[in-house]
Amino acid sequence: MMLKMELLNFSNLSSNPLFLSLILLFSLFIWLKLSTRKRLNLPPLPPTLPIIGNIHQIGKVAHRSLRDLSTKYGPLLLLQLGYNPTVLVSSPQLVKEIVKNHDIIFSNRPKMTALNFLYYGGRDMVFSPYGEYWKQVKKISVLELFSHRRVHSFQFVRAEEVEAMVNKIRGASLKGEAVNLSDMLIAFSIGDVFPYLKWLDVLTGYIPSMKALSSEFDAFLDQVIQEHREHESGDQVSNRKDFVSIIMQLQKDRMYDLDLTQDNIKGVLLDMFIGGTDTTKATIEWTMAELLKHPIAMKKVQEEVRHVVGKESKVEMEDISKMGYLKCVIKETLRLHPASPLLAPRRTSASVKLGGHDIPSDTTVLINAWAIHRDPEWWEKPEEFIPERFENSSIDFQGQDFHYIPFGFGRRACPGLPFGIASAEYAVANLLYWFDWKLPAGEDLDKNDVYGITLHMKTPLRVLPLSHVSF
Repeated sequence: MMLKMELLNFSNLSSNPLFLSLILLFSLFIWLKLSTRKRLNLPPLPPTLPIIGNIHQIGKVAHRSLRDLSTKYGPLLLLQLGYNPTVLVSSPQLVKEIVKNHDIIFSNRPKMTALNFLYYGGRDMVFSPYGEYWKQVKKISVLELFSHRRVHSFQFVRAEEVEAMVNKIRGASLKGEAVNLSDMLIAFSIGDVFPYLKWLDVLTGYIPSMKALSSEFDAFLDQVIQEHREHESGDQVSNRKDFVSIIMQLQKDRMYDLDLTQDNIKGVLLDMFIGGTDTTKATIEWTMAELLKHPIAMKKVQEEVRHVVGKESKVEMEDISKMGYLKCVIKETLRLHPASPLLAPRRTSASVKLGGHDIPSDTTVLINAWAIHRDPEWWEKPEEFIPERFENSSIDFQGQDFHYIPFGFGRRACPGLPFGIASAEYAVANLLYWFDWKLPAGEDLDKNDVYGITLHMKTPLRVLPLSHVSF
């Protein structure tokens, strides 16, 4: 998720003798490092260039170019991304082998520059190293934040947010204006692939930008926590708890064997903020884009939603359970456009055999879920949007169907699955119930994607809402 690969322009540095000396020394170090592995049965390594290794083969849309490499060289590859050896996994069989035989070894996370700034040195749940702290934080998340009981109790939050969205779209509809959905990207750190050149991150502006972004998030989260403390200590105590209230109560009650510091709380909240908003927004965006491209599916799912809701004044969460085709639409959207196409990177904690090859310890591992979801050996017409493929199918999001892993798999699977799916289904149901949709006159729909924190559309989706239900 943090690996957005772009070749950087070193023209201003290439004439510096000190820089050239460092590069030569660094190249020798890499050669010595690689020579110690010659006795291992490593996965195939595509042709490399000096210093940068395989970085030149990874384009701006990483999951697509990595799929191309796997198609050419095999489903298990060794890539040299600067100094970092990285294993690329692109087949369901290999994912199954990881889960069944080596889940713990593949459950660690690599150290990355952005994490030190944005995630309080890995004090969150998604990127914290595998160990006792992560186990406790995940336990809190599963039991206190993302249980089915909690997901149901958060309905008031979903209802408020969706109502605000519907009202905003309603205003645009009355004015005949199109609705525009934005996206968010993140930059690439030299120091993550060339640890001995981390000082270049300061020159390129990466470190200052990460510090600035971290300061903004930090100030925002401090304000949110402070407002909750003031509210809880006042006279107006509400029984409706959100994520912040629950975590602060856990900190106060000390129910778990974990000292939740302010940074711990902010790290977990940042997971919720990014994982619970940006990914959901992207899924809604892609769902509407696919339905606009496939009017028969759009008509079918709209008829279902409007039949289930009837003439009620709003969509209820209880209605969603009766919308079988809507659920198929969401599943098919996440197959074609998983929110995290390479999932969150992993790092091996010990040497291990995978697919008959040796994987050394401390190797970064990328799982190309986007490529796995489009594997023609597992999916009929894999590039086409066909929600009906999930009708009367047992395939679900739980990570046990290894050719369908939009929320990951094993110990490091995303525990926010119930909350994310409920939010996306509820939002899409409301969009389909209240409005008809079409593209603005003279505009076409561009379904190209860009790789960043979340998989978004390259061109923001502009759509024209037409009020269907009288207000």
